[in-house]
Amino acid sequence: MGGNLQHKAVKIPPMLNFKNSLPFELLVGLRYTRAKRKNHFISFISFTSMIGIALGVWALIVVLSVMNGFQDELRNRILGVASHIEISGFNNHLSDWQAVTTQVLATNQKNSSVLAAAPYVMAQGMFSYGQAVQGSIIRGILPAEEAKVSALANHMKSGKLDDLRAGEYNVILGSDLAMLLGVSVGEKVVLMAPQGQFTPTGVVPRIKQFKVVGIFQIGMYEYDAGLALIHMADAAKLYRMGDQVSGVRLKLNDLFDATTETARLNTQLKGQYYITDWTQQHANFFKAIQLEKRVMFIILALIVAVAAFNIVSTLVMAVTDKRADIAIMRTFGASPLSILKIFMIQGALIGMIGTIAGAVMGVITALNIDTIVPFIERTFNVQFLAKDVYYISDLPSKLLWTDVWTIVLLSFVLSLFATLYPSYKASKINPAEALRYE
Repeated sequence: MGGNLQHKAVKIPPMLNFKNSLPFELLVGLRYTRAKRKNHFISFISFTSMIGIALGVWALIVVLSVMNGFQDELRNRILGVASHIEISGFNNHLSDWQAVTTQVLATNQKNSSVLAAAPYVMAQGMFSYGQAVQGSIIRGILPAEEAKVSALANHMKSGKLDDLRAGEYNVILGSDLAMLLGVSVGEKVVLMAPQGQFTPTGVVPRIKQFKVVGIFQIGMYEYDAGLALIHMADAAKLYRMGDQVSGVRLKLNDLFDATTETARLNTQLKGQYYITDWTQQHANFFKAIQLEKRVMFIILALIVAVAAFNIVSTLVMAVTDKRADIAIMRTFGASPLSILKIFMIQGALIGMIGTIAGAVMGVITALNIDTIVPFIERTFNVQFLAKDVYYISDLPSKLLWTDVWTIVLLSFVLSLFATLYPSYKASKINPAEALRYE
């Protein structure tokens, strides 16, 4: 039988000449994928490979979306309180802040990146109310100017920035700071400044009573529990700064121009100043998130890779199971390349189904994470992100379609790569050897 197959020519009807005919390979590859096999173990491994790829793609999309959300949320919350650029003087004192502001806005005439500038006084203090004592950062502001450079006005739970008026010694507290002190709007707290004053009994801290006129909530524990706002004139008087301020805060049209603007101001401003931007002040936060994002991508991509390479075992067993079919197709004129394509199509289809299913689940989950997580927390009475531990207590999500397409392409390429070896082995099967024992 083997000799006949090797030496006897077989006349192939035109309708059965499948050589280099892609529809033929596609048809057989699809048939092998959906056909009911005698060996159910092969079907089980195929299904497992699909599920593994789907779970890996789903996890990658969701995790990267959450990491993107964290990065955006953290940046927005930090820059809602902090500044894009800060210009300060030596020893936290800037005497010519009006001239600095004028220079900045003057040099900005040909460059629209700087939108606004506002002076500030920054110092440390300690609040006391009853038996409660809490340290805090004190920021003296001009309410009308502060609204131009920060988003604090949009985060007021009660009161408004305009309630801070010079000479009235009013204060606006962060929500967690107010809770720790046990105060509410309308009550009075005592603020102690570390700068002492000399008395016959020695040096004592400067103490002033302030009325709470507002409470803000950024949603970031660092600021909600550690920041208080007072009028700049009151801060200058309490901390004995006279006409000086701590510095000038700038808001940019595009926060990602901060590094470029800092370099420009360092060149153009006349005088000795410290100029820093948000990328320097909070660089560790964003570098850590970028590093974690890359590491998580690599780890989860390995899950996809493991699932994709399960396709190898699936196709190896499928090739063994279809040896007789391969031999018959070869005798009817199918080329080794056609056999290669058949099994590549079969494996690629497994990877494609898993990838598409995972991508759909990942996109749906990422777009609805703000609904899914609270539901799980309510159902199981758990809290994933405690406010006093994490900077952000909610689980944010930002879906980037570039991430989705990158993940889909990676998954498909890995699946396609996994088909090469078993498909190649199938194309090398000798028809005579395959049919010898059939």
